[in-house]
Amino acid sequence: MAKEISIRELRNSTSNVVADLEAGEELTLTVNRRPVADIFPHVERRDPWVASTELRRILREAPADPKLLDDLADVRGAELDD
Repeated sequence: MAKEISIRELRNSTSNVVADLEAGEELTLTVNRRPVADIFPHVERRDPWVASTELRRILREAPADPKLLDDLADVRGAELDD
C-alpha cells in the first residue's frame, strides 16, 4: 500500500518526499485527505532498438544454433492446427 502524503507535506518537505521516492517508496498525494494522484519511483526503460553495428557484434558473439534453419524448415512444412 502506498504511503499517503498531503499537498502541504509535499510543499514543505519536498526533499524528504524525493528521498522516499529514491528509496523506492510509492506515494499517494492527497488534498483535504482525498487521494488525487499516485507518485511512483522512476524506472529506466531500455530502448528496444540497437544500432546495426551493435546487432552485428551481438550476432558474432552469440550466433544462432546451426540447426535452427532445419527446425524452421520442419515447422514451415508442418501442418498447423488452429
